[in-house]
Amino acid sequence: MTPAWRHLLRAWYLQTSSSRIPKMCPSLSLGAFRTSVTKLGLHTKHRMPPCDFTPEKYKSLAYERVLEIHSQHLAPMSTAYFPKPLLLHQGHMEWLFDYEGNRYLDFFSGIVTVSVGHCHPKVNAVAQKQLGRLWHTSSLFFHSPIHEFAEKLSALLPEPLKVIFLVNSGSEANDLAMLMARAHSNSTDIISFRGGYHGCSPYTLGLTNVGPYKMELPSGTGCQSTMCPDVFRGPWGGSHCRDSPVQTIRKCNCAPDCCQAKDQYIEQFKDTLNTSVAKSIAGFFAEPIQGVNGVVQYPKGFLQEAFELVRERGGVCIADEVQTGFGRLGSHFWGFQTHGILPDIVTMAKGIGNGFPMAAVVTTPEIAKSLATRLFHFNTFGGNPMACAIGSAVLKVIKEEKLQENSQDVGTYMLRKFAELRDEFEIVGDVRGKGLMIGIEMVQDKVSCQPLPREEVNEIHDDCKRMGLLIGRGGIFAQTFRIAPSMCITKPDVHFAVEVFRSALIQHMERRAK
Repeated sequence: MTPAWRHLLRAWYLQTSSSRIPKMCPSLSLGAFRTSVTKLGLHTKHRMPPCDFTPEKYKSLAYERVLEIHSQHLAPMSTAYFPKPLLLHQGHMEWLFDYEGNRYLDFFSGIVTVSVGHCHPKVNAVAQKQLGRLWHTSSLFFHSPIHEFAEKLSALLPEPLKVIFLVNSGSEANDLAMLMARAHSNSTDIISFRGGYHGCSPYTLGLTNVGPYKMELPSGTGCQSTMCPDVFRGPWGGSHCRDSPVQTIRKCNCAPDCCQAKDQYIEQFKDTLNTSVAKSIAGFFAEPIQGVNGVVQYPKGFLQEAFELVRERGGVCIADEVQTGFGRLGSHFWGFQTHGILPDIVTMAKGIGNGFPMAAVVTTPEIAKSLATRLFHFNTFGGNPMACAIGSAVLKVIKEEKLQENSQDVGTYMLRKFAELRDEFEIVGDVRGKGLMIGIEMVQDKVSCQPLPREEVNEIHDDCKRMGLLIGRGGIFAQTFRIAPSMCITKPDVHFAVEVFRSALIQHMERRAK
């Protein structure tokens, strides 16, 4: 935080502190936000941390032509963020640059994908070298990059998770994991959480339980949803329930080592097993932390008991690490390790290739053999030389630059800084997460916890962008901001992000007051 900004912020705080309502009040006085808001809102140019990279001058299509081509030839879906979509040109580490040369701090990293930084120089160098040597050959022929990567990746997983299938995307990985589970168990039914996202292919749509991804036509047969054990928005949970430096503001009667909410959600899981699936099931899919649903965390100990119940029914347990893996959670390299569990199958994508199309399914020799006896599995592009060289480079950078440790240190620091905004603003209902995977859930007030209307969340989102901060969105009602930057970010980056987000909240409260 710059000295000038620090003094301005302190002056504003002193002017308005007498009007502020203490933590946990039913409503927040809007009068406090009338003072000096124009100085602290969108007219303030928050000073970004320095960046020693200069982007090339943009020389491609005009912005208006890009919009025209998009409307005429690309998928007719309203997926672009912001009323005026960003036209990005170049990236460097945690920074993105648009066609006009404006710089943005990227705190969503291509939907939790750019793990070590945009165009990381060490990864770029490996990619360029491999590009000049061998782009592609199928796995019908051997090439050293695939064997080198397989050895490095398997070393990061516990026994008996040592057999690797390489594919191209998270949806492909989860498709294959579904097939493995059914081949091994000789059963069909697969369970996943409500609010879970596991892909958008015809099969994984059955696992994905977020409304906009559902359709009227049959898809993903044999999949059943179960209640998500959400300790903030669900019926049970409180201040001792989740594995996070920041707990929900809801109160509960749980002891730190005995979660009653977990027991209640397990009863719901048993109800699903007893009523909605066959006596024998194929498996259970779970993200260690739900991503698309807004960084939802489960009660401590829940997955341990759920895995035991699934195995009693003959099913296998699948950890979807597409967003949580590769050190992002800080305390552990894999999200499943934070729950003290050992899955039968692990799926991974996104951060595995720092944005290069790459994914993997890792399983046990026994399950791999079950698939092999039933199917000749083949993937043309999976495990190609380019992907595997890049995958090895990413693993090397994570280790050499201690990015898992950075996720723990900077991520925990950032989580607590955002939690201070929850205590200050009535519309910030919950702040949660681990490492560099954080959710900020917006509500109308802390008493009802009703989601903040989408149009209001949109305004805050756009305000952050105009001040130079890019963040994600998630949740059933698109009410949660998702913070998941590249693991190379620094504490000065965090200071800038929190300043911008706070100013966007102030600006929003001013709009509410008018």
